[in-house]
Amino acid sequence: MTELPPILLHAPTLEALARARNSLMNAQEANPGVRIRIIANAQAVAAALDIPHAQADAHTSLCPNTLMHLQRAPHAPLQVLASPAVLEIAALQAAGWVYIRS
Repeated sequence: MTELPPILLHAPTLEALARARNSLMNAQEANPGVRIRIIANAQAVAAALDIPHAQADAHTSLCPNTLMHLQRAPHAPLQVLASPAVLEIAALQAAGWVYIRS
């Protein structure tokens, strides 16, 4: 199999987060070495906080702006992005990550 570029799954809604988590699990099962990351913003942030996912949370980063608006803190292993999701997504795409809107 050809080596894949890293994959960025963008999840802005509850439904998109569910799809991203499923995609992550399917991709890792098919190719354990694949680099894959979920970025959640908007409604998906509350969903990530309220519905933990043992396998996907370690690969999930949350928008700091959404967390601030929700006035909530993440639980481990969820991570918080260093800057707003839109800027992080653009930077990752510029660095060669493949963007997929879940």
